[in-house]
Amino acid sequence: MPMLADPSQKYKPYTPLNLSDRQWPSAVATKPPIWLSTDLRDGNQALANPMTIPQKTLFFQTLLKCGFKEIEIAYPAASDTDFNFVRGLIEGGQVPDDVWIQVLTPAREDLIRRTIDSVAGSKRAIIHMYNATSCLFREVVFRNNKEETLALAVKHTEIIRKLTDECTQKHGTIFRYEYSPETFTQTEPEFAVEICEAVKKAWGRAGTAFEDRIIFNLPATVEIGPPNHYADQVEYFCRHISERENIYVSLHPHNDRGQGIAAAELAMLAGADRVEGCLFGNGERTGNVDLVNLALNQYTQGINPGLDFSDIQTVIDVVTQCNDLPVHPRHPYAGELVFTAFSGSHQDAVKKGFEHQRARWAEAERKGEPTIWHMPYLPIDPADLGCNYEAVIRVNAQSGKGGIAYLVQQHLGLDMPRKMQITFYSVVQEIADREAREMTVEDITTAFRKTYHYGGSTYEGRLVLKSFRISAESSPDLPSGDEAADERRQFDGTVSVDGVLRVIRGDGNGPLSALLDALRTHLEIDLSLREYSEHAIGQGQDTKAASYVELVPLARDVKEIRKSTESWWGVGVDPDIAGSGLRALLSAVNSAIGDRPLPELKLSVGYSAKTSQADIASVILNELSLELPRRLQASFFEVVQRAARETGGQMSYSDLIQLFKETYAFDIPDKDGRFALQSFNMENLGESGRKELTGEFIINAKLTKVAGQGNGLLTAAIAALNEHIDGQLSIREYAEHSIGEGSDVKAASYVELAYEVDGGAIKLNAWGIAKDTDITASGLKALLNASSRVDHLHRELTQSKNQ
Repeated sequence: MPMLADPSQKYKPYTPLNLSDRQWPSAVATKPPIWLSTDLRDGNQALANPMTIPQKTLFFQTLLKCGFKEIEIAYPAASDTDFNFVRGLIEGGQVPDDVWIQVLTPAREDLIRRTIDSVAGSKRAIIHMYNATSCLFREVVFRNNKEETLALAVKHTEIIRKLTDECTQKHGTIFRYEYSPETFTQTEPEFAVEICEAVKKAWGRAGTAFEDRIIFNLPATVEIGPPNHYADQVEYFCRHISERENIYVSLHPHNDRGQGIAAAELAMLAGADRVEGCLFGNGERTGNVDLVNLALNQYTQGINPGLDFSDIQTVIDVVTQCNDLPVHPRHPYAGELVFTAFSGSHQDAVKKGFEHQRARWAEAERKGEPTIWHMPYLPIDPADLGCNYEAVIRVNAQSGKGGIAYLVQQHLGLDMPRKMQITFYSVVQEIADREAREMTVEDITTAFRKTYHYGGSTYEGRLVLKSFRISAESSPDLPSGDEAADERRQFDGTVSVDGVLRVIRGDGNGPLSALLDALRTHLEIDLSLREYSEHAIGQGQDTKAASYVELVPLARDVKEIRKSTESWWGVGVDPDIAGSGLRALLSAVNSAIGDRPLPELKLSVGYSAKTSQADIASVILNELSLELPRRLQASFFEVVQRAARETGGQMSYSDLIQLFKETYAFDIPDKDGRFALQSFNMENLGESGRKELTGEFIINAKLTKVAGQGNGLLTAAIAALNEHIDGQLSIREYAEHSIGEGSDVKAASYVELAYEVDGGAIKLNAWGIAKDTDITASGLKALLNASSRVDHLHRELTQSKNQ
């Protein structure tokens, strides 16, 4: 159905008030109103998925930090969740003594009783009762006349007075009363005054003191007219209600016409004392008036609003997390784009504005005068809200760069550093010039993925990080008391190099320098790090880290790094911040190496050979899918070196694999078979977290029932073993990883045992390796495999002493 040519045949305009001597147009705002947040009530009831109690608690704490002293926390009679939330705040002592909690109830005695029960025992509480008063609701919804509507309000006000008096006597709670003639803006102005007069009389104790004033809340339940009409209605009410000094006139504007802010501001000029609304305008339909917007409007006029949004991003994060609703990028003061200029002319004006203001402020400070904010396109200083100019204001001379960066951020979640924006902009410009057409969002994001090898296997480069471990070791040059920050970092990782898995190792001051050292050592890639930055993507458990790295050719010192005219950027995203940095570094490395050949993996081991521990570990990884821990790499390397003596320092791939299997009885029968797993059961020992292991092991070639306790499965197994052997076993190192994917996945476990006997006269170490579909069984098998090797070494040592 098309829009009507004559909408007056369907829609009636609002009826203006005859208020010829209205005063509000000449009024000027000089002070803030009393603020009430109804996020936890009106805002919450408008959500597709209402907040949980933990979310409401977090939101409540955020409102307190912002400085709210009146908070409508619930409609307690509506649900057990709301009732329990109110009780939880009170019984948990979470409501400060100077904060009034407000609860809403309709004009029904049973619901009023439940509502007052919810706040019993609180320090201060406001009971907020409402009933609809407009002609439309009286006739269509409730089928009441004016007299019945007024009587309903009076009767239940008297009930509230009686019940609150009883609650105060029993629990000491101090009560205030708020009444809302719901649908006020659609109610006859004189009837709104009449019903509020009757309510005030029924309440019977309105006074001039803050705690005694009755609150008349005048909601624009549905915004049906322009903001000047609302102001007229409020001014009419303020001028005609009696005992005005005993009343707080409160506003509750909705935003159906998109004029909620204007309506609130004009109605405050018309005499209102108080405003109810939500952070960032959440609420039914188009929402309630936005209290952040309203407060910061006052702030930019030199009025302290009494609310603190110095860290507005944290407030945004909490609100979006709890409401599961985004803040629009163009939302006043809070949107991520409100301080961003994409137009070249706007960027130029902002840039010149900053330059002029720096000079003007310096002169003002010299004279002892205020440093007044006066900037093109920026009505508020972003720094006052905790925002950084470099992050949110794109100030540059080259139009278009900011727009491309914005698209990457919007569609990939990546906020590129400024220098990277410049580099990528040239990539996009080159494609646009070559293809002679406009670049779409898909064109730009695809170009980004290809340039920086980002976004899955389709865009992978020649080097791909498969797994890694970062460990620390103290520098031998540092005193023993130095902080951990001075420790060296060791990188042990698996990298796919042109489709072949390679184990590489390196050391450095941090994870990135350790990876650069590993690339230099194993792949002859010599590069230096010039710039690194990072930020978070997402929220909560789904948060990931995004990292950006700029590399330059290997340089001798910092000065040479800074001067380099050639550089490569990379980006990486990972749940682990170290992982994101390492992936970003390899992204940049892939761009740097291009198509140049890299050293291939060649096996030649022996005392005089060049093959490293990592090269041997690479062979094991490719053939057996085992990612050996660094200490196990060193241990097996010694085994290989000894075996290579008999072959002139040379050993084939197949001989190496066979040597590994025989050394650790891996995937072949154990010749001795003196230690093995038969069965086991593990139980938790209450709340202590300790474990108890029972089962049957083969120990010294005999089937033995075992039992032991420990903080974990392996320590319990060690305790069980030590009961049946001479000497003492202890775990020196344990590691594990998965092999395969999906239903074929298995666990690989590595255990290094230390063994002492004869009062420490004999000390031995040995590794055990095992794999199993069950990770617990894999760990136990590796432990017993290591026990078997220790036993073998001990018996060999004993025999040699006896000969």
